[in-house]
Amino acid sequence: MKDLNYFVDKYKEQLYKGDIQEAYVGLVKYVTRLGTNLSNSLGDTYSFGSLFQGYMDYTYFYYSNDFLKKRKLKMGLVLNHTKMQFEIWLLGQTIPIQEKYWEYFKLTKWNKNRTTRPQYSILETVLIDKPNFNDLEKLTKEIENKLISISDEIIEDIKTSKLT
Repeated sequence: MKDLNYFVDKYKEQLYKGDIQEAYVGLVKYVTRLGTNLSNSLGDTYSFGSLFQGYMDYTYFYYSNDFLKKRKLKMGLVLNHTKMQFEIWLLGQTIPIQEKYWEYFKLTKWNKNRTTRPQYSILETVLIDKPNFNDLEKLTKEIENKLISISDEIIEDIKTSKLT
């Protein structure tokens, strides 16, 4: 079994190269700008929260509207660093709320092939699986368009569930 010193040495090696810092800072800056852009363009539909950088695993921000808030739900736009893809997560304010909505959503297309509730959410769906970070303007438009359509679809499913 490898001890912490082994991992710290590997970490230092990667930091010395400088590529990880450059990538991480660039990704966080982009997601920050993305949140600002979405807030400006979709602010009449959703309210957007602050950015959470995570632990080099997820960078994300929450967004919600009155419909979701009444049900103690919110959505998250997540950059999954390990898979390097953008995702939308549906989240509940508390574990009991997440479990209640999981009971409904576990039988929908959103949780196809899942047997257990995701660790942090009710559902997780891929928004962009291979983002092109060399054309950020195009990526931002693509994320916005897909965020609108997928969020609308999830909200319609919540309405269909008749859960309150």
